[in-house]
Amino acid sequence: MEAVKALIENGWIDKKRDKELYMRVRRELPNCQKFFREQLGWTIINNEQILKVEKIPAHAESYMGITDFTESRDYCLFCAVLAFLEDKEEQEQFLLSELVDVLELQLKGVMDVDWTSFTQRKSLVRVLQFCENIRLIESYEGSSNNIGSSIRQEVLYENTGLSRYMAVNFTYSIADFNSWEDFEKRQIEDGETDRGHYRVNRVYRQMTAAPVLYWSEPDNPDSIYLKNQRQWIQKNFSQYLGGQLHIHKNAAFLVMEEEQCFGEKHPREAMLSELVLLLCRFLREKAKTGVWERQQDECIVISKKEFQTELYHCRDRYRSAWSKEYRDMEDTKLLRAVVSYMKTWMMLDERDEEIIIYPAAGKIIGNYPEDFQTKEKNR
Repeated sequence: MEAVKALIENGWIDKKRDKELYMRVRRELPNCQKFFREQLGWTIINNEQILKVEKIPAHAESYMGITDFTESRDYCLFCAVLAFLEDKEEQEQFLLSELVDVLELQLKGVMDVDWTSFTQRKSLVRVLQFCENIRLIESYEGSSNNIGSSIRQEVLYENTGLSRYMAVNFTYSIADFNSWEDFEKRQIEDGETDRGHYRVNRVYRQMTAAPVLYWSEPDNPDSIYLKNQRQWIQKNFSQYLGGQLHIHKNAAFLVMEEEQCFGEKHPREAMLSELVLLLCRFLREKAKTGVWERQQDECIVISKKEFQTELYHCRDRYRSAWSKEYRDMEDTKLLRAVVSYMKTWMMLDERDEEIIIYPAAGKIIGNYPEDFQTKEKNR
């Protein structure tokens, strides 16, 4: 179980950086290969440098990007760096000046490269720091931090050879793909030849790599498979990951016990997570009154103004218990933080001037003790 969690939680396990974890997981790998191969349909890379599972999701979600990156430009630069490293031998050294010259040529026609721009230099800093953090490259002289002030700061890097494992190896050409939708379309086309196996992989991938699996129609094939094979699916998750499978009318969750949790967690010990729990209670209570109409798929569509009203009402009621940061936060900034967090956990989505509240928003709620208000008045 711990080997499966380690492989899912980490992008990869680098032997040089964490030899103990690498050796422990490698010993346990024969016991979990079947789960990765048959249930998830994921490929395992197992060599003397790294252990990695190529985690292809059932559906692309916004939170699945590289959290260190903040602009689409960062991804363009990162892909260009990977292409540059492909032409380098393992342990071959190179200078920053060589890299930036090649990046300009590679990105010509894709984006305008202007190293006099502070924002572009900061993008390059983010990319190079990310590459160092996951050990695609190692710096020997100089620091990537200095590039933010001037591109003429020279840095000596070494290629570790790990970049060859960064991108997923597809069995088909993606040269003509223009968006993430092309990848999902190709998966569906490939799945037509073996719908049953593809459906199994899709369900397990969604339950493993996403907070929730939704469906809108009662005859949805994923929901039918979940309901018919519930005991078998629960047995597999209990053996390899832990957690309890919760199936509702239009959603399914893999709920982990506190001691079983790994990776990103909700709720966690953070103020934003806490206030979202409180807000979800407000939203669920409002839904129960019937003021907000539930759609066939159990979602609720309200205006952004209505959502703001509930959020600010929640804040006004519990403000004294919140940290100073959120207690004094500007309305619009607080709204953005909450919406972003809830979108990450698939609790809601935005559509023009509307907010779509998903069933996950009512799955886990929080409340302060009943004597909260009394204690606050006595302070």
